[in-house]
Amino acid sequence: MRGALPDYPWDAMAPYAAEAARHPDGAVNLSVGSPVDPSPAGVREALAAATDAHAYPATAGTPHLREAISEWFLRRRGVRVAPAAVLPTVGSKELVALLPFLLGIGAGEAVVFPRIAYPSYAMGAALVGAEALASDDPAEWPAHTRLVWVNSPSNPDGRVRDAEWLRAAVTRARELGAVIAGDECYAEFGWDAPWDTTQIPSILDPAVVGDDHTDVLSVYSLSKQSNLAGYRAAFLAGDPELVERLLTVRKHAGLMLPAPVQAAMIAALRDETHVAAQRDRYRARRAVLRPALEAAGFRIEGSEAGLYLWATRGVDAWESVASFAQLGIVVGPGHFYGDHSPQHVRLALTASDADIAAAARRIAGSTEAG
Repeated sequence: MRGALPDYPWDAMAPYAAEAARHPDGAVNLSVGSPVDPSPAGVREALAAATDAHAYPATAGTPHLREAISEWFLRRRGVRVAPAAVLPTVGSKELVALLPFLLGIGAGEAVVFPRIAYPSYAMGAALVGAEALASDDPAEWPAHTRLVWVNSPSNPDGRVRDAEWLRAAVTRARELGAVIAGDECYAEFGWDAPWDTTQIPSILDPAVVGDDHTDVLSVYSLSKQSNLAGYRAAFLAGDPELVERLLTVRKHAGLMLPAPVQAAMIAALRDETHVAAQRDRYRARRAVLRPALEAAGFRIEGSEAGLYLWATRGVDAWESVASFAQLGIVVGPGHFYGDHSPQHVRLALTASDADIAAAARRIAGSTEAG
């Protein structure tokens, strides 16, 4: 450890969660994006069939898994990657937090990530003693940058970066000699035009990088689209030489995905029906929650894709968190996502239909009472 790490931010939510729990009808937790819907039956069956896993699994993944990932990238992301240029990971959070270490980044070097961002990007820099820089402007990225994170669609604010912006980001990263990684875990959930009908671009899209994947990685997870958060099923793809280097380090570190999970991933990647059904569930929940928030005076910003509503009413986020807690609703404060969103709260759509409906009713009731 290179220095003291900050407190885990979600610990600060304890008093608000306790307040919400005192609501007569119980708490509705919209603060954390953990799926509540069932894992697909075919995926569970594939997992069960693979439980005779007596041998060590391959860090690289089985040939069948790497082929399934390669085929999925072409089919769903419009990207051609060879099976040798993909790699399974133990969920995407471990990769986000460990990528600076895996790349050999350290003190005197910088990791860049979005201004409004999931905190694990900054934590990855902290773990290796590197500088953490929140910036959305490629022109600002300094000469000592060694890793750039792009998150599109974004957690928490649901913004999408188009191919033109991504192309400029890749160009700048290459000028700096930096690796650029696209965290794209919410790409199947586009809501507002044009992303309701147009494919959200990958950082590996030919419109962004042509056919040159040098120093570029795409990171993806099945946690959200397939309800596999508990499986820790994710993967990366991109620059073959970089993937090979990451594979070698991960072999030494013992970072391998359990064999039954690899079998489950193949089933999930080759079935698009369950993803479409899950997309419909989230669309319906969003259609219930968003108008209730807007009627209560909240402005929804970004949120054109992904699994969250990014809302503000122009007061400090902790004040909004407290107001929601009095309604028995737990939400996430914008302070957790950097210094640039002190007045926003994040509300997850990863709650049951009944809980989303209950939250909407409580919000509407508070508006009527006011």
